[in-house]
Amino acid sequence: MDLNKRYTPQTWPDHPETATLEGKNKFVGFWLLLAAETVTFASLFATYLALKDKGPSGMEFSASGLFELPLVFAMTMILLTSSLTSVYAMYHMKNHNFKAMQAWLGITVLLGLAFLGLEIYEFNHYVHLGFGYTNSAFSSAFYTLVGTHGAHVVFGLSWFIALMLRNAKRGLNMYNAPKFYLAALYWHFIDVVWVFIFTVVYLMGVIG
Repeated sequence: MDLNKRYTPQTWPDHPETATLEGKNKFVGFWLLLAAETVTFASLFATYLALKDKGPSGMEFSASGLFELPLVFAMTMILLTSSLTSVYAMYHMKNHNFKAMQAWLGITVLLGLAFLGLEIYEFNHYVHLGFGYTNSAFSSAFYTLVGTHGAHVVFGLSWFIALMLRNAKRGLNMYNAPKFYLAALYWHFIDVVWVFIFTVVYLMGVIG
């Protein structure tokens, strides 16, 4: 199969992401990556739960008194919405509508940037309160877990942007379709991890 062949919506396969052997191989590598990422985040979650509210005697900060749920809830809604827009993008990819796919991916990127902006604001707010990375074992665990997720958001956004720019004039073909699809899957993984962070770190932290 010619990976760079030009297709029409009528000749485009139903599942372009797995229509070639190369595409299927990319999926194998991707699932191995996600397995490693899952182990990494599981370790960070376990560390956070072990060190939550732990610090020097008379420590000023605790999860219940520090976190602000309205801000974090807004961040969560933005990130979940970005997951939905990436689904729309992949819907148009499967229908060989490159312009619509690019538009929805652009919206996804903007929502991701908004999430990052709010996360930076949140971190800056905590630091100004005196809750810095080296303040306690609790703060170190918190920033490591949430910051690692933030780094994955940056990577996911960079992946989207690189694909959009690199293929802007090429359109869709059997070579780049799996790349777009796997980038969207990675974005969903990031969103799922954030749901766990919202629940374990923020919601359980505030409720106690």
